[in-house]
Amino acid sequence: MLAGRVSVGGRIERNPERPTQAERERIAVDGVEVQAAPRVYIALNKPRKIVVSAADERGRDTVYGLLQGAGLPWLGPVGRLDQASEGLLLLSNDTAWSAGITDPATQLEKTYHVQVAGIPNAAALAAMLAGVSDEGEQLSALRATLLRAGDKNAWLEVVLDEGRNRHIRRLLAALGFEVLRLVRVAIGPLILGDLPKGAWRHLLPEEVALLGRE
Repeated sequence: MLAGRVSVGGRIERNPERPTQAERERIAVDGVEVQAAPRVYIALNKPRKIVVSAADERGRDTVYGLLQGAGLPWLGPVGRLDQASEGLLLLSNDTAWSAGITDPATQLEKTYHVQVAGIPNAAALAAMLAGVSDEGEQLSALRATLLRAGDKNAWLEVVLDEGRNRHIRRLLAALGFEVLRLVRVAIGPLILGDLPKGAWRHLLPEEVALLGRE
């Protein structure tokens, strides 16, 4: 655009931040009209040790390596999962749809299965709901349920309606529990299901619409 190669409505436009109405204004590059890429929405089962980033300065594997050769347009992650976490991750090139899902105002619930060292009792689960203060932030869970327990560790189902950085790990650490595994199993009504680890699939139109209404 700064080089004067882009025109909007037949006139050269050099301001990259100028809002446009793609359905009304003809956008061209070097005189050739361009069309918006088809909207794509996918669900991916992110493995552990994979970074949710286009590139990593440390050379670590990223989720985009799992999409190579698929012929997809550029897709942005809808929210985040840290490197040590796994499970359901959405990617899309529909920025308005993505923003609606990640907007805290929508309070879209996200469900996690979390393995911890130790066996949280009823008081610990209640404390997760009451919340803790950590690094100046108030962290809490919307719901927390004991799924199963062994001799030394347990699996919890934890539901959040907000997502701060390393939210669940920090919350549990403040209560004395180390997180061994953290798997996101659902975003709103969309369930990870039996999608294999490292695999992805296109969302069905009804799934896209359902998430967009949450």
